[in-house]
Amino acid sequence: MFHVTRIGDNRIDVDFSGKLDSSEMRFALDELMRKSEGISHGQMLYRIGDFDIPTLGAMGVELARIPQLFRFIRRFDRCAVVSNKDWLRRASEIEGALFPGLAIKAFDEHQNTEAHNWLESQN
Repeated sequence: MFHVTRIGDNRIDVDFSGKLDSSEMRFALDELMRKSEGISHGQMLYRIGDFDIPTLGAMGVELARIPQLFRFIRRFDRCAVVSNKDWLRRASEIEGALFPGLAIKAFDEHQNTEAHNWLESQN
């Protein structure tokens, strides 16, 4: 399951669980691009439920769209990642160090309120 919701002028919420194959990855990336259109200095709340590693086909789709993904990432200043998996939270914060201008902070699944507050406190 991959669902993107636009929240106002500068925020999207992403809910993801399960496993992505190549067609689901295409859909997910298209949704991210479409729903983030026009956002600058945005915020993203990314909630990750039960997560399986994407298929090789899905990773191929993602790699083929790297330029588009970089344009997408540049639309955002902050991303709060909420997950019950410690390794995903750690990986998210490491990923944040790789993208200058994007602050990523990870939260445990019971810290939704803290994640929202962190996004809002940065304005």
